Amino acid sequence: MRSTESNKAKIANRVIEVLDFFDDNHTEATVMDIVRKYNRPQSSTSELLSSLVNLGLLYKDPVSRSYSPTPRAALLGAVAQPDFIRDGQLMAMVDRLVAQTGLAIAVFGMVGLNVQIFSWRGGNSKLCTARHDGFSSGMQERMTDSAAGMLLLSTITQPRRDGMIRRLNAEAPESKQFPFSEMSAKVEQVRQSGFSCGMAGFGSIADTCAVLLPNQSPNRPIAIGFVYEPSHQVDAEALRQLLVEAVSHCEKQPPASASVLPMSSAA
Repeated sequence: MRSTESNKAKIANRVIEVLDFFDDNHTEATVMDIVRKYNRPQSSTSELLSSLVNLGLLYKDPVSRSYSPTPRAALLGAVAQPDFIRDGQLMAMVDRLVAQTGLAIAVFGMVGLNVQIFSWRGGNSKLCTARHDGFSSGMQERMTDSAAGMLLLSTITQPRRDGMIRRLNAEAPESKQFPFSEMSAKVEQVRQSGFSCGMAGFGSIADTCAVLLPNQSPNRPIAIGFVYEPSHQVDAEALRQLLVEAVSHCEKQPPASASVLPMSSAA
């Protein structure tokens, strides 16, 4: 039974890995692209991609034998998302910010005690990380090891927030442990300011400047932030202002459903 459950978890992980592979630099993928990226067996990877084609989640080009996501892959779960995600406003905002600054942008969410990169859009400069494949969607980091993580953590109400900080500290390797009172104070300061600038984490020397997206469900915060290296010598306050303005504009956009007239009125 344990072996069966373990195999199911591996398959689920590999499905998500395939979907996470596709980004603005990788709109198509061959079997070997996935094999090299995730160090997976070629035979099982080929079988998995064929299954995803049969499920309608991937297209397969008969000539190049490459794969790309279908609209179904993009629309899974979209109906249950906030309007600015379902209607594409968030990704349009990301595109504008990347074009305006040339810097990388990440959309961050909370998964247990970790901050996760929900969506990654690389900028014009390569970021140095300890990971051979750099930043990508799906990566996770302890919330106390990332400025974006501390921002998400700051949305949790007390006393649950302090309980999470204590647990993060207790489960951290010795090199990552911290004085509880100092970390609690840092997170509270982030809560009061409404933004967070500092270490990006994820095995990098990069920094991030992040703000929260508005109108999120309790315990499901989402943040958006620039990611850059100290050598880029950017003005963090200017980046914060750009993010605040962009988020404010997104918040003011009416949902698409608001402009739809009932059929009787339209007639």
